[in-house]
Amino acid sequence: MVLRLREDYEQAVLDLFEAGQEAKEVRPALEVVGHRSNFLDNLRLPVHRWFRYSAGFSAEWVKWLLAERKGRELRVLDPFVGSGTTCLACDEMGVKSYGLEAHPFVHHVARAKLSYTADPERFLAKAESAFRFARTAQATNDYPDLIQKCFGSETLDYLDRFRQAVEREQDGTLEAELLWMALVSSLRVASEAGTAPWQYVLPGRRKTTPPSPQAALHKTVQIIAADIRFMARRARPLAKLRVDDARKCATVPDAWATLVITSPPYANNYDYADATRLEMAFMGKIRGWGDLQEAVRKHLVRACSQHVPPSAVNLEEVLASPELGPICNEIVPVCRDLSEVRLERGGKKTYNNMVACYFLDMGQVWRALRRVCASPCEVCFVIGDSAPYGVYVPVIEWLGKLALAAGFESWTFEKLRDRNVKWKNRKHRVPLKEGILWLKG
Repeated sequence: MVLRLREDYEQAVLDLFEAGQEAKEVRPALEVVGHRSNFLDNLRLPVHRWFRYSAGFSAEWVKWLLAERKGRELRVLDPFVGSGTTCLACDEMGVKSYGLEAHPFVHHVARAKLSYTADPERFLAKAESAFRFARTAQATNDYPDLIQKCFGSETLDYLDRFRQAVEREQDGTLEAELLWMALVSSLRVASEAGTAPWQYVLPGRRKTTPPSPQAALHKTVQIIAADIRFMARRARPLAKLRVDDARKCATVPDAWATLVITSPPYANNYDYADATRLEMAFMGKIRGWGDLQEAVRKHLVRACSQHVPPSAVNLEEVLASPELGPICNEIVPVCRDLSEVRLERGGKKTYNNMVACYFLDMGQVWRALRRVCASPCEVCFVIGDSAPYGVYVPVIEWLGKLALAAGFESWTFEKLRDRNVKWKNRKHRVPLKEGILWLKG
């Protein structure tokens, strides 16, 4: 029943968008299957399911937002596009979009997903060529320790041979991008190592019976071929994807966007670099943990203590930055409390630096967005508040104030759910919330 409602919902949204009907006509289906801030729904959707990227939201919800705004001039920007959810949803709805992503590897994933206009038969032919090469090639097995721990020797030998085949097939075509995607998508499926809920790899936790790499790759190839056939009937390739820093939005024309839909990093110490460490290490982008700083973290909004070790940040200088002026009287005591509390904790994590740098970076994001947004415009941020070491950080209110200082006119918050309400294994008991920060400008 739920699956049928999902299909009815997707078609209803497309139908109403094309016909200009009222969005409320399909709201009952939305209430059943649309989870606005949840990426897990995407794992059932064509193309979106190729790569699990835990930080994100429902593609169905993006399409709903677009359907509600039928009749307006829509040009959508996602400055934290991740693995491409917003751009893919816009393509399905025939809406122009820009997607910016500063994480180089995740940008490549999004680029591969947006290669859905490839020819399925040429893609299958490339895949078959790669399988033939992998059967007879010699494995090199020059992989870092993390990869050696995550794969058995026979599995790793085959995956290495297939990686060589993928590299041989790279000729700049969309089909080559999809072959790269097939390999990347299959790595965790074939790995003997477990994965934490937030995609951190766990070499010490072993799967009992992972599929063979050949089986995993064959299944992924067939899924990709089926999905691009499906998308050929549903989408138009309108999206522009760029490697860009949301703090600058350098590749987006002034006053271009009429609608921003995004979910920025939360100030909750999630390490986006570590979440893709397995894939990056296998594909030769890094050798070890220490490489993540230069390869990834330096490009990202500083929402993780790994970005801001004690020697890397002068906290007082950051707090004195003009961008933090609108919240200076509030953020200074919070960061000073964190400076004291962290010394009492075993990890001594630099949440004091993280909070200061996060809001400095987000202040720069708001200024960049004000430049690239038209007037009028609407901005939709899926965001949650934070309490590192139990010290409450009013993320939503502070972001709202920084946005007003950047030139936006007003903000409101729509709560979606409570967070941190199941206290088991929690390090603090501060109730938190998640929802949508809406801005107009």
